Amino acid sequence: MPVPPTSAANLVYQIFDLQRAVRCAAALNLPGEDTGVALQGVLRFVGERESRATHLAERLGVSAPVLSRHIAELEEQGYVVRRPDPEDGRAQLVALSPLGAEKLRAIEVHRTATLQGLLLDWSEEDIEQTAVTLKKLAESLRTSVRAKAAGSTTMTTAAQE
Repeated sequence: MPVPPTSAANLVYQIFDLQRAVRCAAALNLPGEDTGVALQGVLRFVGERESRATHLAERLGVSAPVLSRHIAELEEQGYVVRRPDPEDGRAQLVALSPLGAEKLRAIEVHRTATLQGLLLDWSEEDIEQTAVTLKKLAESLRTSVRAKAAGSTTMTTAAQE
């Protein structure tokens, strides 16, 4: 059953409101930081696994030039390293340096403590339910985006007939 337009519109509003609130909360806790919120996001994705910059840009939803500037800045700070891709010598793989892994751990500890402080009036059950719902939403969005990018199987079937 499709989601009613008013419910979908409300969800869109709530998602964007959540994004603003998260950015504001993160910005309050960044004084003196050498990595802003955008660079921290890139650092987190790089920390998941070594990968090509083009793959990272796609996952982050940013253009290759924007990501290239972020990676250059993180590399200058000593947080990431690049090496030639053994499968394609023209491409490079990006990974966290030991200093970058340490920085990412510190960021995550700091963000966790900040969130704990901001959610003092939340129960553990509230937090767990919210985490489950956000995970489900993210998975649904990712699956839908991948399906659109790959082409709908219904369209493929119709085209074959």
